[in-house]
Amino acid sequence: MVRARKGTGTGTAGRRLSAGLAAALLTVAGAVAAGTASASEAHPAGRPAAHAAAVPRHAVTGYWQNFDNGATVQKLKDVNDAYDIIAVAFADATGAPGAVAFNLDPAVGYASAADFKADIKAKQAAGKSVVISVGGEKGSVSVNDDASAKNFADSINGLMDQYGFNGVDIDLENGLNSTYMTQALKAVHARHGDVVVTMAPQTIDMQSPQTEYFKTALGIKDFLTVVNTQYYNSGSMNGCDGKVYAQGSVDFLTSLACIQLAGGLDPSQVGLGVPASAAAAGSGHVAPSVVDAALDCLTAGSNCGSYKPSRTYPGLRGAMAWSTNWDASNGNEFASQVGGHVHGLP
Repeated sequence: MVRARKGTGTGTAGRRLSAGLAAALLTVAGAVAAGTASASEAHPAGRPAAHAAAVPRHAVTGYWQNFDNGATVQKLKDVNDAYDIIAVAFADATGAPGAVAFNLDPAVGYASAADFKADIKAKQAAGKSVVISVGGEKGSVSVNDDASAKNFADSINGLMDQYGFNGVDIDLENGLNSTYMTQALKAVHARHGDVVVTMAPQTIDMQSPQTEYFKTALGIKDFLTVVNTQYYNSGSMNGCDGKVYAQGSVDFLTSLACIQLAGGLDPSQVGLGVPASAAAAGSGHVAPSVVDAALDCLTAGSNCGSYKPSRTYPGLRGAMAWSTNWDASNGNEFASQVGGHVHGLP
């Protein structure tokens, strides 16, 4: 559940829930069983209509690496057309608490920032959204008070204006304060009403609506685009029915996604995050057919494993890959097979 700037990272395998989280999880499971926790398939009230036009009903997210770690080095224009949301990884912390900047790595081959901006515009002209991602394994951005929240929002708004980014991706893997991150993201939304906001929490961060990541997602539900939880580098985890499921299976993907769906997120705000290849993560890579089966299970109730949700979620947003570069190194298998399947969902 890490995104290393160099290497693939291994994460922390076999994490377990605390007693408090486990209790909360079982509460969610009970709500699912009773049929009382289902989210509306409609877009949440108040979400800007521009989002529906900018991001397809079913979308594929991919992270583009602004560094060379052994995967195929790409320019943005080389990213496979299957990716609807491209998250530029990563923004860098600055000397001011909470503030971020973007530094184009010479390793990716751009002659100038102007060329990079031109590629962003070209992707947008093709109907794609390009967002700036904050975090990764080595991300050290901390938003934990009013001042850092303002710095974060001001810097993200500045990067959106400077580069033309459509929004921001939150991929902080070293802690998150829901109060101040929510405050910061609301300030971004106040400045850019059509902002695309994505999140990529680790599995442990979305095990209960009481976690800081989950509370942040719910706090910006009226304009949140999608949460693509990283279903890898985690070991076994509890599903929404309280049972333990092994990483790398259809059941792992469906039973963990169910927690978010039961916990208050709209189906359109839930995506399945997986590695694009075995080399992209320390563990948790699955064949595209497994991702496709999980999508079918959640949206139509077909191709499920031993766990089958009590209802279906045809409005589920889609899937995410780390990364477009690792996918290119793997013959664009994710883009062609999972991407094609996502775009074929009803």
